Amino acid sequence: MNFYISDLHFFCNSEIDNGKGHNYDNRPYRSLDEMHEDMRQKWNKKVTNGDTVYILGDIGRKGKSEGLIALMATLKGRKVLIRGNHDDLSDYRLKQIFAEICDYKELQDSFEGQNYKLVLSHYPILMWNGQHKGSILLYGHTHTSQEDAYFQKCLNEFLDDPKYIREGEKRGMAINVGCMHAYMGYEPRSLKELLCAVGERSG
Repeated sequence: MNFYISDLHFFCNSEIDNGKGHNYDNRPYRSLDEMHEDMRQKWNKKVTNGDTVYILGDIGRKGKSEGLIALMATLKGRKVLIRGNHDDLSDYRLKQIFAEICDYKELQDSFEGQNYKLVLSHYPILMWNGQHKGSILLYGHTHTSQEDAYFQKCLNEFLDDPKYIREGEKRGMAINVGCMHAYMGYEPRSLKELLCAVGERSG
């Protein structure tokens, strides 16, 4: 089974409500320890060591290698990192946590007998490979910001413009897999879970 998640931001005080940061995502945690333990438990309750988890960037705060290495090592599964702007991999021990590290990835995933082409990037991309053939962009970086809302608005206007729709083509979509979104719930999600969440939001 494949799972997807982004923007864990472990060890980032700006992501919690402890009086030391801004709690940019309105995360429901009062301390870093509380956030780390809750996310670790949710992850390990769902993911087995036979699963692959694609982390689309920003695992944690730069300069916190010791704690970050220890925490990441407790998370189950084969971990693939799509590098984000906050990812400092200068410590060789942290690199060893991941089966693969890259800046961009394309892959196939499937459920219920249907195959899907996925494009994985930390950053939102307005035009990606196969978007007019039904491919799905998974991304992070923009959290729940105005920038993310603007990106989705621009993307939907483009994809729904009759001038760009050719007969027989299938509309692509982009899904933000930042852990702070309500449909993510601070845990990795399968493609099926993501598509069901998108259907609920658009339905």
